[in-house]
Amino acid sequence: MGIVHSSVVEASRDELFAWHTRAGAFARLSPPWQPLSLAKESESLESGRAELRMPGGLTWVAQHDAKEYDPPHRFVDYSAALPLRLLVPWRHTHTFDVVSEDRTRVTDRVDTIVPGQFLRSTFVYRHRQLADDVDRHHWASTLLPGPLTIAVTGSSGLVGSALTAFLSTGGHRVIRLVRRAPSTPDERRWNPDAPAADLLDGVDAVIHLAGASIAGRFTDGHRRAIRDSRIEPTRRLAEVAAASGQGPKAFVSASAIGYYGPDRGDEVLHEQDARGDGFLADVVADWEDAATPAADAGLRVVQVRTGIVQSPSGGVLRLQRPLFEVGLGGRLGAGTQWLSWIDIDDLIDVYHRAVVDSGLSGPVNAVAPNPVRNEEYTAVLASVLHRPAFLPVPDFGPKLLLGEQGARELALADQRVAPGKLEGRGHRFRRPDLDAALRHQLGRFRTDEG
Repeated sequence: MGIVHSSVVEASRDELFAWHTRAGAFARLSPPWQPLSLAKESESLESGRAELRMPGGLTWVAQHDAKEYDPPHRFVDYSAALPLRLLVPWRHTHTFDVVSEDRTRVTDRVDTIVPGQFLRSTFVYRHRQLADDVDRHHWASTLLPGPLTIAVTGSSGLVGSALTAFLSTGGHRVIRLVRRAPSTPDERRWNPDAPAADLLDGVDAVIHLAGASIAGRFTDGHRRAIRDSRIEPTRRLAEVAAASGQGPKAFVSASAIGYYGPDRGDEVLHEQDARGDGFLADVVADWEDAATPAADAGLRVVQVRTGIVQSPSGGVLRLQRPLFEVGLGGRLGAGTQWLSWIDIDDLIDVYHRAVVDSGLSGPVNAVAPNPVRNEEYTAVLASVLHRPAFLPVPDFGPKLLLGEQGARELALADQRVAPGKLEGRGHRFRRPDLDAALRHQLGRFRTDEG
């Protein structure tokens, strides 16, 4: 029983061991399809303990074994909380063996009663995440050597939590700008309506992600929340960044492909193309304009126009996955509308590049290079989950949930967007293909992968 999974990573043993010691490592290695959430990250690989929330109110406690701690060669954790340690005994040994100066064999050995076939996808995922993340940090060091201090708003959201974990494991200091009283030295109180003048002192770059969710019925109140949470808070944060003598040199703000409007058909859309019509196009245009004070002060400003993010932890995929798994999935409307998507890890890489690449500025389309029509997306998702997809959802379905305007601008939007600036910078996507992205995010790897 249990599993032994091994792979060679292009990095030194010391570097990989150090990566595992940093805040965010557990989050970066946790498969998003599993029904677990991190309640407490371990403060030490030697003797700390991590806590995970499980369905049914259970808590999984991973206790690190001080007797087995042997840096940079090995660390060990085991299941330490009743009743799980009796029901599912678990001992996980992590070893790092030198292959060469810049190559290390990473091996996970789990001793448990759980058959290895049920664990394989977890460790394929973990090893890919580790190798890909380290590779991206290696690339970034060729552009901007040395760690940065990066302030992030919206750090607890879907994108923010993944991004802050990625940056932390790369050795950067992340300062979370929060609206409550700070609880750690790496948090600062941020009032979106009146940010403090010294909020960004000592910060090299700011990543502004905060904003009310766009999903929902487009009532007057919902539209107002979308606008009010984006435009003025962005303008005021940009003004603080502009006025700070000790503040950031880069101001990176979330944006959206809603800029192009919902009905663009087969037109391939690049960053320089004209904005479209509709509520979201108006919001996004004003949202991007709100960063003007930072640009006028000489900061490098990047607006990340994000497509449909693929993650089972949130967004469209989180909503659609349960329906498809029970065979109730199908195309939306005619199914011919273009869907410009991006794997969440590729989106994290875009934000990372926006911080470190001095040649990137202005609006940047954060989408995969291979958009698909809705009917193709449906077919690929069904294939990955080994389920049929023969129940089309007529137009009135999204309209009932989102209203006429919400359905048109969200569920039925037709936007064929290209990552022109990224491709011009030679950007490499981790998963440019939809099938590969969904398999990675859902743990549905092929038998020859790993």
